[in-house]
Amino acid sequence: MVRTEWNAGIVDELFSGCKKVLESGKINFLDILVPGAFEIPFAVKKYWEQSVKKRPDAFVALGCVIRGDTPHFEYVCRAITDGVAALNLKLPVPVIFGVLTVNNLEQARERIGGIHGHKGEEAAEAALKMISFSKSLER
Repeated sequence: MVRTEWNAGIVDELFSGCKKVLESGKINFLDILVPGAFEIPFAVKKYWEQSVKKRPDAFVALGCVIRGDTPHFEYVCRAITDGVAALNLKLPVPVIFGVLTVNNLEQARERIGGIHGHKGEEAAEAALKMISFSKSLER
Protein backbone atom coordinates (compact mmCIF):
# COMPACT_ATOMS: atom_id res chain seq x y z
CA MET A 1 0.00 0.00 0.00
CA VAL A 2 1.12 3.52 -0.78
CA ARG A 3 -0.73 6.06 1.34
CA THR A 4 -0.53 9.77 1.97
CA GLU A 5 0.23 11.77 5.08
CA TRP A 6 -2.10 14.53 3.86
CA ASN A 7 -5.64 14.28 5.27
CA ALA A 8 -4.32 11.62 7.65
CA GLY A 9 -7.57 11.21 9.59
CA ILE A 10 -9.39 10.02 6.47
CA VAL A 11 -6.46 8.15 4.94
CA ASP A 12 -5.80 6.27 8.19
CA GLU A 13 -9.37 4.97 8.03
CA LEU A 14 -8.91 3.95 4.38
CA PHE A 15 -5.72 2.15 5.43
CA SER A 16 -7.47 0.37 8.33
CA GLY A 17 -10.19 -0.95 6.05
CA CYS A 18 -7.71 -2.03 3.40
CA LYS A 19 -5.48 -3.69 6.00
CA LYS A 20 -8.45 -5.55 7.52
CA VAL A 21 -9.38 -7.11 4.18
CA LEU A 22 -5.80 -8.04 3.30
CA GLU A 23 -5.12 -9.54 6.72
CA SER A 24 -8.34 -11.57 6.60
CA GLY A 25 -7.04 -13.06 3.35
CA LYS A 26 -3.63 -13.68 4.95
CA ILE A 27 -2.01 -11.32 2.45
CA ASN A 28 1.33 -9.76 3.37
CA PHE A 29 1.65 -6.07 2.63
CA LEU A 30 4.05 -3.21 3.01
CA ASP A 31 2.97 0.26 4.12
CA ILE A 32 4.67 3.07 2.19
CA LEU A 33 3.96 6.60 3.39
CA VAL A 34 4.28 9.61 1.06
CA PRO A 35 3.53 13.31 1.70
CA GLY A 36 0.57 13.72 -0.65
CA ALA A 37 -1.42 12.18 -3.50
CA PHE A 38 0.74 13.82 -6.14
CA GLU A 39 3.70 11.72 -4.96
CA ILE A 40 1.94 8.34 -5.16
CA PRO A 41 2.85 7.47 -8.79
CA PHE A 42 6.52 8.26 -8.17
CA ALA A 43 6.60 6.08 -5.04
CA VAL A 44 4.97 3.14 -6.85
CA LYS A 45 7.35 3.42 -9.80
CA LYS A 46 10.43 3.83 -7.61
CA TYR A 47 9.47 0.92 -5.36
CA TRP A 48 8.89 -1.31 -8.38
CA GLU A 49 12.26 -0.41 -9.89
CA GLN A 50 14.16 -0.90 -6.62
CA SER A 51 12.51 -4.13 -5.42
CA VAL A 52 13.89 -6.63 -7.90
CA LYS A 53 14.07 -9.55 -5.42
CA LYS A 54 10.53 -9.53 -4.01
CA ARG A 55 8.11 -7.53 -6.07
CA PRO A 56 4.50 -7.06 -5.02
CA ASP A 57 1.58 -8.66 -6.85
CA ALA A 58 -0.29 -5.33 -6.71
CA PHE A 59 -0.16 -1.80 -5.37
CA VAL A 60 -3.01 -0.03 -3.62
CA ALA A 61 -2.88 3.78 -3.69
CA LEU A 62 -4.70 5.39 -0.77
CA GLY A 63 -5.25 9.11 -0.33
CA CYS A 64 -7.81 11.85 0.00
CA VAL A 65 -7.94 15.10 -1.97
CA ILE A 66 -10.55 17.59 -0.78
CA ARG A 67 -11.64 20.48 -3.00
CA GLY A 68 -10.54 23.91 -1.86
CA ASP A 69 -10.95 27.43 -3.19
CA THR A 70 -8.26 27.20 -5.87
CA PRO A 71 -7.75 25.08 -9.02
CA HIS A 72 -5.11 23.06 -7.13
CA PHE A 73 -7.73 20.30 -6.54
CA GLU A 74 -8.19 19.73 -10.27
CA TYR A 75 -4.44 19.62 -10.92
CA VAL A 76 -3.75 17.12 -8.16
CA CYS A 77 -6.73 14.92 -9.05
CA ARG A 78 -5.77 14.87 -12.74
CA ALA A 79 -2.12 14.11 -11.93
CA ILE A 80 -2.87 11.22 -9.58
CA THR A 81 -5.51 9.77 -11.92
CA ASP A 82 -3.24 10.00 -14.97
CA GLY A 83 -0.27 8.72 -12.97
CA VAL A 84 -2.08 5.62 -11.71
CA ALA A 85 -3.54 4.96 -15.16
CA ALA A 86 -0.07 5.18 -16.73
CA LEU A 87 1.35 2.80 -14.13
CA ASN A 88 -1.42 0.30 -14.88
CA LEU A 89 -0.35 0.32 -18.52
CA LYS A 90 3.38 0.20 -17.77
CA LEU A 91 3.77 -2.20 -14.84
CA PRO A 92 2.92 -5.91 -15.06
CA VAL A 93 0.94 -5.65 -11.79
CA PRO A 94 -2.24 -3.71 -11.02
CA VAL A 95 -2.22 -0.36 -9.26
CA ILE A 96 -5.55 0.12 -7.51
CA PHE A 97 -6.97 3.64 -7.25
CA GLY A 98 -8.11 4.09 -3.65
CA VAL A 99 -7.81 7.87 -3.62
CA LEU A 100 -10.88 9.82 -2.58
CA THR A 101 -11.48 12.96 -4.64
CA VAL A 102 -14.25 14.75 -2.79
CA ASN A 103 -15.77 18.19 -2.42
CA ASN A 104 -15.73 18.27 1.38
CA LEU A 105 -14.89 16.38 4.55
CA GLU A 106 -18.45 15.08 4.90
CA GLN A 107 -18.19 13.32 1.53
CA ALA A 108 -14.89 11.79 2.61
CA ARG A 109 -16.42 10.47 5.83
CA GLU A 110 -19.31 8.96 3.87
CA ARG A 111 -16.72 6.86 2.01
CA ILE A 112 -14.89 5.42 5.03
CA GLY A 113 -17.77 3.40 6.42
CA GLY A 114 -20.68 5.75 5.82
CA ILE A 115 -23.50 5.65 3.29
CA HIS A 116 -21.10 5.08 0.39
CA GLY A 117 -19.40 2.05 1.92
CA HIS A 118 -15.74 1.75 2.80
CA LYS A 119 -13.46 2.63 -0.10
CA GLY A 120 -10.37 1.24 1.67
CA GLU A 121 -12.00 -2.18 1.92
CA GLU A 122 -13.19 -1.92 -1.66
CA ALA A 123 -9.67 -1.06 -2.86
CA ALA A 124 -8.25 -4.15 -1.11
CA GLU A 125 -10.99 -6.33 -2.62
CA ALA A 126 -10.22 -4.92 -6.07
CA ALA A 127 -6.51 -5.69 -5.54
CA LEU A 128 -7.31 -9.29 -4.60
CA LYS A 129 -9.54 -9.72 -7.64
CA MET A 130 -6.94 -8.22 -9.98
CA ILE A 131 -4.17 -10.41 -8.52
CA SER A 132 -6.39 -13.44 -9.10
CA PHE A 133 -7.15 -12.27 -12.64
CA SER A 134 -3.46 -11.75 -13.41
CA LYS A 135 -2.49 -15.16 -12.03
CA SER A 136 -5.26 -16.85 -14.03
CA LEU A 137 -3.68 -15.54 -17.24
CA GLU A 138 -0.29 -16.98 -16.30
CA ARG A 139 -1.58 -20.56 -16.32
